[in-house]
Amino acid sequence: MTVLSSDDPVRVFQRFATVDAASNGRAEVILGRGSFTESFPLFGYSLDDYETLFKEKVELFARLLDQQPVTWSGTTRAPLTGQRVFPLVEKGPLKTWLGVGGSPNSVIRAAQYGLPLMLAIIGGSPYRFAPYVDLYRQALEKLKQPTLPVGVHSPGYIGQTDAEAKAEFWPHYRAMRDRIGRERGWGPVTEREYEAEIDQGSLYVGSPDTVAAKLAPVIEALGIQRFQLKYSIGTMPHESLARSIKLYGQEVVPAVKAKIATLAAA
Repeated sequence: MTVLSSDDPVRVFQRFATVDAASNGRAEVILGRGSFTESFPLFGYSLDDYETLFKEKVELFARLLDQQPVTWSGTTRAPLTGQRVFPLVEKGPLKTWLGVGGSPNSVIRAAQYGLPLMLAIIGGSPYRFAPYVDLYRQALEKLKQPTLPVGVHSPGYIGQTDAEAKAEFWPHYRAMRDRIGRERGWGPVTEREYEAEIDQGSLYVGSPDTVAAKLAPVIEALGIQRFQLKYSIGTMPHESLARSIKLYGQEVVPAVKAKIATLAAA
C-alpha cells in the first residue's frame, strides 16, 4: 500500500509506471492513508491537514490515470497546467485501488473517483465490514459509476498443520505487534489474544484446509472479488514465507474456489 497522504502523487505514479513496465503490465497500486503518522513530520506535513492531504492527492492521482495532459491546482503541492507525466503505462490504465481501514468518507471517495475498493482488515471480525461494502455499491450506483471490484487485505500464515502454523508464526507476530505497541502505548500482546484473533478475527493462520474453511464464508458474505493475504512479517525467515506462499497458491486458493462454488450452488 502506498501512503498517499505523505507522498507526492506524481512521484507515486512515475514509480509504479516504471514497475509496471518492468513486470510486463502486472503492477497494481493501493492508495491509502496509512495507519502510521511518523511520515508527516518527516516530510514537513501537519496532521491538522490530514484530510485535505489525502483528498487532494487522491484527486490528482485519479487524474493522472487518464495519461492525458493534466491541469490541477490545490493547497498541498504546486499546480499543474496542461502537463503530462512520464513514463506512461504501456498497457492501459494503471490498476489502482483505494485502501480503506474503516472510514466511510474514504469508501465514498473511492466511488467518486471510480476506484476499486480494498478493505484493509487487520483485526477483529471481518464481517463487520459488510456495511462498508454496501455503502460502496450504493455510492457507485448513485454516482452512476460502473460496478467495480471490492477486495480485502488481511494478515496470515499457512503451515502444514494448524499447530505448526501457529507455533511458527507466533514469535514473529508478537515481535511485530509489541514493537508497534511500544510506540503507541499498548501493552504486550498475549498468546490468548493471538489465538482469539485466529479463531474469530482477521488473522488467517493454520493449515490449508483450516484457512480455506475460514476464508470462503468471508468472501461469500462480503461479496468480494479479491483477497490479498499479507504474508510478510518483518522477522519471519524467507524460507518460511516462501513455503507459506506456495501452500496458499497451490492448496488454499483452489480449496476456497471449490467451497465458494459449493456455497453458490446451495
